[in-house]
Amino acid sequence: MKQEFFNLKISTIGQRLYEFTDQTIQWINKNNFKNGMLNLSIQHTSASLIVQENADPDVQTDLVNYFDKLVPMNNKLYIHTTEGKDDMPAHIKSALTNNQISLSIKNNELLLGTWQGLYLFEHRLETQNRSIIHHFIGE
Repeated sequence: MKQEFFNLKISTIGQRLYEFTDQTIQWINKNNFKNGMLNLSIQHTSASLIVQENADPDVQTDLVNYFDKLVPMNNKLYIHTTEGKDDMPAHIKSALTNNQISLSIKNNELLLGTWQGLYLFEHRLETQNRSIIHHFIGE
């Protein structure tokens, strides 16, 4: 039984989805993880983690557009507006999605579906530096 940690840094340039599947798989392969659990955790309250389709980029566009309609960037709707029109909407979007994802690794393979990818869902409009903690427990 072993544990390993990895802090993946991603610089974002606005509101959209940023795929990081390949970086995670490279880390798994580099460490030769055989079987176990991988917990991903984002250390921010205005971005989130999702597993989503990685074949058609229209899915990503539709997700961003849907969340913008669901949680509009209108400061008249919120009390917390300290950092601009995207401030409180980013916190709400983050609360509606995930800040952690747990995935299985079996026989050195991250168990994702054929069209699934790992994404950082950036909810802020300006450039951000994000950290995603990878925590593996297993063999």
